[in-house]
This record gives sequence, structure tokens and C-alpha cells, in this order.
Amino acid sequence: MPDDKKIIEPIDADFDAVAKAMITPATPFSKDNNRMSAGTALTPATPRQGVLDLGVEIERVVAGVEMGVLENGIPYLTQRGLAEMSGAARSTIQELTQEWQDSQKSGVFSSKRIVWFREYLASKGYDEPQMFIEIHKDGSPHYAYPDVVCMAIIEYFAFEAQRTNPTALANFRNLARFGLQSFIYEALGYTPPDRWKYHHDRISLVHGAAPDGYFIIFNEVSGMIVDLINADLPVNDKTIPDISVGRCWSDHWKAHGLEATFGARIEYQHNYPSYYPQSASNPQPAKAYPNEALAEFRRWFRHEYLTTRFPRYILTKAHLLGGQEQAKQIGSLYQPKAIEG
Repeated sequence: MPDDKKIIEPIDADFDAVAKAMITPATPFSKDNNRMSAGTALTPATPRQGVLDLGVEIERVVAGVEMGVLENGIPYLTQRGLAEMSGAARSTIQELTQEWQDSQKSGVFSSKRIVWFREYLASKGYDEPQMFIEIHKDGSPHYAYPDVVCMAIIEYFAFEAQRTNPTALANFRNLARFGLQSFIYEALGYTPPDRWKYHHDRISLVHGAAPDGYFIIFNEVSGMIVDLINADLPVNDKTIPDISVGRCWSDHWKAHGLEATFGARIEYQHNYPSYYPQSASNPQPAKAYPNEALAEFRRWFRHEYLTTRFPRYILTKAHLLGGQEQAKQIGSLYQPKAIEG
């Protein structure tokens, strides 16, 4: 087991070598630990929410540990990788995962260990129905344990479990200094993107796109988008708030026959930045609305969309945006009662 005072010096060293020095791999388990073979598939319980429309930005094995980063920047370990770093059998990680899900569903936290995890994760702002994030990768379910959950499990097996182990202790000490998020980012060579880039690049393409005498949705909702970014909620090619607003406003426009009142809407060409998947079909036809309808749009947006549709939209995007709690906070800027309800 590495000495507690050991310092890892990454200067002039291959990161895999540094990672191997930082990570203490799990030692073979005795029969008492009921370790499962590497080839045995473990299927986490079915989550309460659906599979997220979110992919893997990068994933690989570093020093024998499977790790990756999701498209929204969340670093994670796979179940196998988490077992390696925590020194626990995959069967044990699976049992803990199932116990957490059952407890979150029932609201009953009966065992000592699940109470510990409840208190620990709540202090970190994590109160999700499951310990992993389920996505699809290469057409198959993929289970990513986010960094906050991984650190909780490693700390538990280092200090709190009935049978603590030196693997978890050594890895916890190293990661406490380095940080699991920083470790995964550096190990994978991942650099978080500029949080303003997606929005600013769209502004540059949309600027001047509104035909004379008409307004476009993107310009009108820019304030909301800025609020999202200022709240550290990523706005990118996976979360495009003006699409939600545009669809709802279009429904309102048609349902109330507003064309008869304000005149016909017209099409204009809308372009996405080249790195957006949506750019493959540039230029895209989008609707511009008569300026005469601008006052009605702003009334509808403020008093109808933001008080009803927006909280629902932001909460359904919670995982893409980085967390349920942050989503509630940004939603509450507009209508706290709609969030609580």
C-alpha cells in the first residue's frame, strides 16, 4: 500500500505510468468475498427514468480502470472500474446500487450503510433515484457512475465498511489530493469546453437573420439562455432552449389563430455552427413572426411559458444539464411554485 505521504510527480512522465502509481488495483478476493469473474455480466436494476439522450465523449482503460467523460462533461467510472478502485467485488457494488434504488423508491433507509450513503450524497447535493447514469453506447445500455458517487463508495470501503480494505484507503488518499474529476480529465486528456462558446457562436450566425419587420425566437430568449449559463448549466448542442420555446409558441400561435390578428409568419434560413450535429442540414427553415405580435409573444413567454412549460422542460433536461438540484434552482428563477408542484 502506498505511503500516506507519497507525492505523485507527473512531470516528464507518461500519464498511464503516473496513474498506475496513483491507483492501487484491487487484489484478488478470497471466496468469502464472493468475487464474480470478469466475464460475468451484472445488469443494474431498471431505472425509474428513461435512458438519457446523452453519449460518451471519451472512454478508455487507464491503469486497469475503466473511466470516461459523458458529453455534458460528467466524469465517471464504469462498474468494473469502480470495483477496482474501491477494492470491492462487483457483486457488492451491484448490491449497494440495488439497495440505494430500492431505498430511494420507498423512502425507507433501513440499513446502516445506506443511511451513511444517504447522508453523504445529500451533503454533496446528490439525490438521484439511482447511483449510475444510464445511457446507450454502441446500441447497448451503458452504466456510468458519476464522480460524486465513486468518491462516496471509495471512502466508504476505506473507512466505514465492516471490512475496510487497503485498496480503497490508498486510492482515497491519492484522490483526495488530486480529485477524481481532475484525475479522470487528465488521464483521458479531456478539456472542458468554453461554457459560452456554443451560445456565442450561435449569436454570430443568427445576428441579422431576422427579416425586416419580423422577430425570431432565438433573439427573444437569449436572456433565459444567459441565465442558464450563468448558473453553470451547460447550453450546448444537446440542450437548445429556443427549440422548446419555438415549438410551444408555434402551438400557441396556431391554437389561437394569431395569424388572423397579426399577419402571417414567414420562413427564414437558420444556421447552426459547423460542430453542431444539427448543422448537417444547414440552412434550416425556421419561422419568423411579425413584429406586431412581439408584445403578445413576450406576454405569453413571461406569464405562460416560463410559469408552466419552462420548469417542465428544464427538469426533463436535468441530467443533461448537470444535475436535478441545479435544474430546480434555475427553474425557480421563473416560477418556484411550478417547480414544487
